[in-house]
Amino acid sequence: MTKKLPVTKNEFAPSRRAFLQGTAAVGAVAGVAAISSKAFAACPDDSPRVYPNQDDSEIRWAFLIDLTRCVGCQSCAVACKTENDVRLGYFRNGVITYESGTYPAAARDFVPWLCNHCADPPCLGGCPVEPTQATMHFPNGDVAEYFARATYQRPDGLVMVDQDRCVGCGACVTLCPYEARYLDPVKAAGGDPGRGAADKCTQCVQRLENGVVPACVNTCPHEARIIGNFNDPNGPIQSAIANDGAVGVLLSEGTEPRCFYIGLNETAYTDGDEPRKEAGLQTVIA
Repeated sequence: MTKKLPVTKNEFAPSRRAFLQGTAAVGAVAGVAAISSKAFAACPDDSPRVYPNQDDSEIRWAFLIDLTRCVGCQSCAVACKTENDVRLGYFRNGVITYESGTYPAAARDFVPWLCNHCADPPCLGGCPVEPTQATMHFPNGDVAEYFARATYQRPDGLVMVDQDRCVGCGACVTLCPYEARYLDPVKAAGGDPGRGAADKCTQCVQRLENGVVPACVNTCPHEARIIGNFNDPNGPIQSAIANDGAVGVLLSEGTEPRCFYIGLNETAYTDGDEPRKEAGLQTVIA
């Protein structure tokens, strides 16, 4: 049987006021990393990703989704499309409907699916665009310098796409084990209308930088999802991992995902061959 939706207030969901107080300074000071115009022949050690201090930085964004509260209403997907101008037929944020068992012991699970903003994102390694230097300033005065291709990762963990520099090759789309990326046919890569630019969840960075929670978090009617600081040992993310069995998906890929689920059907989603295809997600996210 499916679990009955709890009616008590989500202990993991911070109030809007608390979130604003905790993140307004980050948004005001950090901002989108300013990428300089100077191009470098290669990143240090010839690495496609260099983001010093990510593990020790002041903030490292992560999602927490409580599946015991999710009812599969798709409000998160709709809010994301509205907020981020996502094309008809495409989704940055989708919901898997996974059915298991047979009557009278059949069950249906709902699993929101999005970019995991991994600690070791494989999508970065395939981008052919020349890296440029980028700098991010943290509220505590720390400055992190790193290198960014068209697909890059900020020191706060957000995996981003610079669509003005993207060439629409699709390499990052192919390399994502979560199939959470796609080529948008309208958002022109590098300004070329003949090439679609890569697109994906950005955790609504434009909202985070103004001290506002992502659209999907704000819209969820059952407070099933929150965003928090993975580097806060006393925060809701670490608490859920330690006390509530929150886990990531496709752990065998070694990407160290930063989207965690409470109440996940581990057999179906944390490992195994093509669980998204098994769950029919290809019909949800293009």
